[in-house]
Amino acid sequence: MSRRIGDIDVSSAALSHRNETLPQLHSVGKPKKESILKEVGHTIKETFFPDDPLRSFKDQPASKRFLLGLQALFPIFNWGRQYNLSKFKSDLIAGMTIASLCIPQDIAYAKLANLPPQYGLYSSFVPPLIYAFMGSSRDIAIGPVAVVSLLLGSLIQEEFDPENDAHNYLRLAFTATFFAGITQATLGFFRLGFLVDFLSHAATVGFMAGAAITIGLQQLKGLLGIKKFTKNTDIVSVMHSVFGQVHHGVKHIEKGINPPSLHQIFFAGPHVIKGFRIGAIAGIIGLTEAVAIGRTFAALKDYPLDGNKEMLSLGTMNIVGSMTSCYVATGSFSRSAVNYMAGCQTAVSNIVMSMIVLLTLEFITPLFKYLPNAILAAIIIAAVVNLVDFEAMILIWKIDKFDFIACMGAFFGVVFISVEIGLLIAVCISFAKILLQVTRPRVALLGNLPGTTIYRNVQQYPAATRVPGVLTVRVDSSIYFSNSNYVKDRILRWLSDEEEANSKINLPRIQYLIIDMSPVIDIDTSGIHALEDLVKSLQKRDVQLLLANPGPVVVTKLHDSHLVQVVGQDKIFLTVADAVRACTRKSQEEA
Repeated sequence: MSRRIGDIDVSSAALSHRNETLPQLHSVGKPKKESILKEVGHTIKETFFPDDPLRSFKDQPASKRFLLGLQALFPIFNWGRQYNLSKFKSDLIAGMTIASLCIPQDIAYAKLANLPPQYGLYSSFVPPLIYAFMGSSRDIAIGPVAVVSLLLGSLIQEEFDPENDAHNYLRLAFTATFFAGITQATLGFFRLGFLVDFLSHAATVGFMAGAAITIGLQQLKGLLGIKKFTKNTDIVSVMHSVFGQVHHGVKHIEKGINPPSLHQIFFAGPHVIKGFRIGAIAGIIGLTEAVAIGRTFAALKDYPLDGNKEMLSLGTMNIVGSMTSCYVATGSFSRSAVNYMAGCQTAVSNIVMSMIVLLTLEFITPLFKYLPNAILAAIIIAAVVNLVDFEAMILIWKIDKFDFIACMGAFFGVVFISVEIGLLIAVCISFAKILLQVTRPRVALLGNLPGTTIYRNVQQYPAATRVPGVLTVRVDSSIYFSNSNYVKDRILRWLSDEEEANSKINLPRIQYLIIDMSPVIDIDTSGIHALEDLVKSLQKRDVQLLLANPGPVVVTKLHDSHLVQVVGQDKIFLTVADAVRACTRKSQEEA
């Protein structure tokens, strides 16, 4: 039986295998090998300094470098030079607008964190001032947020009762805020911002939705005037409290600005570890929310946002905040949206908001004792309703079912167990997805698109045709110790399946196996050994291995490991099409 390959008619007999040199059309270049120091330096640079933050310091005198360093640490000294009256008018209006929103929110969120109401206002005075000098976002409005307030309230009350042991409860809140700031600042200083990306978008959507429902349920105490309410946050406990008993009181809000609180932070004793644990969780959640908000508005206005600088500024403001009677503050989506819509131009709107909060603390706080709990509860519920993003959940379901599982895991974990467990479930599912993708990469069977020299996945392009006697596969991942055996076994399974199918319809047996290595950006020692084992297995089957388009890192490691000699230099090609043509030419010569 004969089969047409390109413009050549090849018979089954003509495709008999001979282990001879294949005609080389284009050779794959071997890059110049870098020293180990340069290679490690390049890896570190791309991991921690992909934005080349020191680029502007090159070839500058010492005085200029000092000025650039000051501007890098305090961006206000950079954009402040172009500040004018027109921008101030816009920032003044935006700052007054978000202040009118933040004051009742702060009181409500402090209540959510089981803290006296003035601490919510304190947290909208000092942190926004620090962020205005150090932050890189023009639109983020800083202050307490519902999710972090709930997180602190639910975790701290596991250690101290907010009513019977209010002093230690407050101390642990300041301690957690201190360590939240340390966590954020450390991530920013060591440029570890990429770690935040491990909390996937899907997990965040589910977590925020579950937290919104939990927050709303917690407000039933204020709406219904329930005196004794559960300390648990899960839906079952809350419903039991609601239906088990069906008081009103607005507490007095202390007058005056933030008192110092450094002496109240736990720096020794058994509560330090607890404060660190709670603070680290709250800090990462707050950081994730702030960076996501900052990126959203930066994209709308088309200006750069330095994630590591954001982490450093958020961390610094929370460290200072913990010493000035504040609890964890971060970027608020509702305030930032209002800030943006009100026409803010710079971070000065945060300064305006902070000054109005200062005036409120000095002169107006006694009036808030007449504000009913039901109104505060309603404010919180109205603020968190939009955190349940049904459209995002539907889109996640359509795009990636595994992401949807992570989303729902976070959602149900928060609603039915606790905020902490919900977050843990989401992170675990996200890590499971990463491990699955790393350990079980896709291996695609390729075919030729008629009339071209292009080879694509036959599942995506059913019209793509296979070349008789040649099996072409593509590994869609780097080859590491975690997946090397799977890749080898999967390729051999493809080979067995194809040979079995060919024998049934009397097609030529497979003589050449071509691996398209375009997506393989790296390979480790286990991957090299897996390829060696693959070569041995193919030799027993009388099949030749050909490699197509290995990248520079892979080529270098193939040479260093001497695998090139095992495979054969003449069997490494620039493209799949070159490898196929070499096979067909060899078959033609044999014919």
